Amino acid sequence: MSNRFKAKYNIKKGDNVVVIAGDDKDPKKARKVLQVMPEEARVLVEGVNIITKHTKPSAQNTKGGIVKKEAPIHISNVMLWDAKSGTGSKAKRSRENGKLVRVFKKSGETVK
Repeated sequence: MSNRFKAKYNIKKGDNVVVIAGDDKDPKKARKVLQVMPEEARVLVEGVNIITKHTKPSAQNTKGGIVKKEAPIHISNVMLWDAKSGTGSKAKRSRENGKLVRVFKKSGETVK
């Protein structure tokens, strides 16, 4: 992605999101964001897109073997979870007391 026009996303680490596309699609189950990668437009979501990785024995991992872990998914496949409406919702930025806050478009609540 170009440095000239850096994309801004309304999803941050620690937010609750809903997966709206893909194999793990579940529009009624909120999940936690573990990491956001804005350069690649991807997010790491808890319990979504599980991959099996075969690891060799090393100094840290003396046994090696098969490890299951989350892989990143595209940021367009997730939506912020609005607890008040019980579904996913878009968010907008607005100023309150000179500070930028994220506000849900459906319910009007601020994102916590």
